[in-house]
Amino acid sequence: MPDTTLARPAATKTEHFDVVIVGAGISGIGGAYHLTHQMPDRSFVILETQESFGGTWLTHKYPGIRSDSDLHTFGYRFKAWKGKPIATAHEIKTYMGEVIEENDLARHIRYRHRIESASWSSKDNLWTIDGVRTDTGEAVRFTANFLWMCQGYYRHSVGYTPEWKDMESFKGRIVHPQTWPEDLDYAGKKIVVIGSGATAATVIPAMADKAGHVTMLQRTPTYFIPGRNAIELAETLRQLEVDEEWIHEIVRRKILHDQSVFTRRSFEESDKVRAELLAGVRAHVGPDFPMEPHFTPSYRPWQQRIAFVPDGDLFKAVRSGKASVETDEIDRFVPEGILLKSGKVLEADIIVTATGFHLSVMGDIAFAVDGKPVDFAETVTYRGMMFTGVPNMIWVFGYFRASWTLRADLVGDFVCRLLDHMDKHQARKVEVALRPEDKDMALLPWIDPENFNPGYLMRGMHLLPKRGDKPEWQHTQDYWNEKNVFPAIDLEDKAFVYG
Repeated sequence: MPDTTLARPAATKTEHFDVVIVGAGISGIGGAYHLTHQMPDRSFVILETQESFGGTWLTHKYPGIRSDSDLHTFGYRFKAWKGKPIATAHEIKTYMGEVIEENDLARHIRYRHRIESASWSSKDNLWTIDGVRTDTGEAVRFTANFLWMCQGYYRHSVGYTPEWKDMESFKGRIVHPQTWPEDLDYAGKKIVVIGSGATAATVIPAMADKAGHVTMLQRTPTYFIPGRNAIELAETLRQLEVDEEWIHEIVRRKILHDQSVFTRRSFEESDKVRAELLAGVRAHVGPDFPMEPHFTPSYRPWQQRIAFVPDGDLFKAVRSGKASVETDEIDRFVPEGILLKSGKVLEADIIVTATGFHLSVMGDIAFAVDGKPVDFAETVTYRGMMFTGVPNMIWVFGYFRASWTLRADLVGDFVCRLLDHMDKHQARKVEVALRPEDKDMALLPWIDPENFNPGYLMRGMHLLPKRGDKPEWQHTQDYWNEKNVFPAIDLEDKAFVYG
């Protein structure tokens, strides 16, 4: 990113807080809750670029936008979710708004504050955060003892669209779901949606009734789990007039248990899981639909994210004829649509590129420690939340095979415990460092592509920190282990260096 800070006037004042939280999405609001309840004497502020809270659920406005994780686990552990497991963006934002109101968090949030740089001074044991108010252009500056990065992991301003040949020749409109235009009228139009992930599976059934026809164009198929958008256990417990707090906890535990079993089986008996997943799709598309090649992935289940399809709506749209599937590669764009490698032309009035996003490490903020720029790709991660050589900072990066918020809650507890530990030992600084026993440890990419390999991670792997070959130097993706490990982290371990 170009350095625009020099062109801006200096901030007229500097505000100081014990903790600065970056981002008012699901992680930032959760972090604020944990600070409020576990460390009520700590001053903090949430800096948010957008005009309101919500993160993804605010910025994404494409048709049908919904969660691809169940809200019993994607919701916070401390606030019961009472609706359907797969929720709309509006429902999720309403839920987050209730958390803000119930815990008096609004007074801590500064909207339209874009952070441009964050600099650590070992002399002062302080972070200096410089940014700008996007509504006024005013320069702003904050100092903080501790920085809590909750900004997510992708660039909100623009989605990822590959550069296909002759795109400029297409006479229709090309849109990316991440920047959906408010004026897009697709009624009666021929639409091609490029992609087969959770976004494509959402937007296609949402557009199918109104559009003339929707075609899902995919290079390779994806695994899906179709099912009823309801939790029978929750329904039964409500019939028994069980308290909602109890329902939330019981259902949450049941889902997490089932997910644990499913994840383990995906590795240990992948052929059986694969057959079960394909059978679930077959039940919705009908016996005559060509599962091969359209819904038969070549990779093992859970090598990429598996999306839940509520009530099988994607497959119902296909079976009804309102939507169809093409499995092929793009040769080039043509005036009337897309020419495939097979020679077939897909005619389109609108092309939707549901092709992912740009990974953004630390929100594209320019970081420095004692005047030296930080290249996070040269650091080693401690449990996916701290980085060697970067003091007094935590990063929230959630799970792929479980709900993001599960890890956000674990990290929230850890941050509060770490800050309390520092207080008790009168430490003003903490950073992680490789121990003597780690000096010969192999340093590897952030994640093993044989374990999990979505496109956005593979494209951005060079931006991410290194991992070691020991669990403490990895982002393991294993919630079911980390839920026990995180509370037991020894804060006196030699990996933590205090000052």
